[in-house]
Amino acid sequence: MPRLFPIFLKMEGRQVLVIGAGKVGEAKIAGLLDTGAQVKVIALRATEKVRAWARAGSIHLEERAFTPGDLQDIFLAVVATSSPSLNRLIFFQARRRGVLCNVVDVPELCDFFYPAVVKRGDLQIAVSTSGQSPSLARRLREQLEWQFGASYADWVAELGATRREVLQSDLRPEQKLELLTSLASHAAFQALHARNGNGEAA
Repeated sequence: MPRLFPIFLKMEGRQVLVIGAGKVGEAKIAGLLDTGAQVKVIALRATEKVRAWARAGSIHLEERAFTPGDLQDIFLAVVATSSPSLNRLIFFQARRRGVLCNVVDVPELCDFFYPAVVKRGDLQIAVSTSGQSPSLARRLREQLEWQFGASYADWVAELGATRREVLQSDLRPEQKLELLTSLASHAAFQALHARNGNGEAA
């Protein structure tokens, strides 16, 4: 299998189609909600949470069977139905249209995989085994969640604000680089912990 290309996508305003709205589909929809994507869901039946998202206007839900035309103008599709034949049909229809597609838990029917992700504000650390062992990816994520505690969210936000100030300053380019590198060092993070009286792992 060719190596995957790791990438973080800007999804704001993109058209995303999710087919299937059971518990698995619900989890995939939840992961899309804070990205700014325009999420359309097609399913014969939907969980109450998915219906609640639709009532709130967070997603567009149609409780009916999938048709190939549903892929028109779609950027990315996530397939979470209980029918292997339907999943395969949707994947190949998506491929014909150049739509990126993920059939949940079927690696050979995926253009991309969902990584295990640690989120700390704007910091995201993603782990993937290319679909070979989601259990290992989850275990590594748990280790990283301990290693990178909640205070990283504040630190990353602080680094971002400081970086903008440094880049707008009159310092020479090499001075800017040296300063930004030092601010992102382990020693700087430990100093932040000491200042805040925080004993989390680093």
